[in-house]
Amino acid sequence: MDNIKHVFFDLDHTLWDFDKNAKLSFEQIFKEQKIAVALDDFLEVYTPINFEYWKLYREEKVNKATLRYRRLKDTFDALSYTINDDLINVLSEDFIKFLPNYNHLIEGTIDVLDYLSEKYQLHIITNGFKEVQNLKLEKSNIKKYFKTVITSESVGVKKPNPKIFEYALAQAKAQPQDCIMIGDNIEADILGAFNAGILPIHLELNKKGNTKNAFAQINALKELKQYL
Repeated sequence: MDNIKHVFFDLDHTLWDFDKNAKLSFEQIFKEQKIAVALDDFLEVYTPINFEYWKLYREEKVNKATLRYRRLKDTFDALSYTINDDLINVLSEDFIKFLPNYNHLIEGTIDVLDYLSEKYQLHIITNGFKEVQNLKLEKSNIKKYFKTVITSESVGVKKPNPKIFEYALAQAKAQPQDCIMIGDNIEADILGAFNAGILPIHLELNKKGNTKNAFAQINALKELKQYL
């Protein structure tokens, strides 16, 4: 690790606590729009549906508008809750509007960024929507740590496409062998970085021990100090 000069991070589920912030956003939305569905029941169905639509989005099989609409429509359909398209579109817009107002971070984020920023140049590579990701960084007070912030919308391709990593390297003025990528998603972050020549570290917050894969794995951000 002596040659490492640049550390790239994913944002959602890696530094920014998407699950907690999304729950708080939906709680506000359901209250304001008087949605008569238990929030925990909604999230239990919504979470895997959202995950699958993000996978389709990464694979260029759906666009942003479809993702935003279908993840809600499919969830309410699965719950047998009758809701019209106009209200679904309102909920979709409200979610994007409210989400950056809640800014819980993954445990250890500030401590690790303070530690790493003294030794390395830090960067973000995210598939999230440009207008929302920048607000998340600003409102959670972590934007100051990052020299560059690369969003898939600004590049025109999404992780794991090697072009987004090549673009990020060019913006950082970095060589692949001098970099590490840290993220939670095996396909987008870990394999994507590896195929671009960047050494990846997999953040798996929900596991107590390492799963069997070929890459370094940590179960908490503080464990990065063992590597960097």
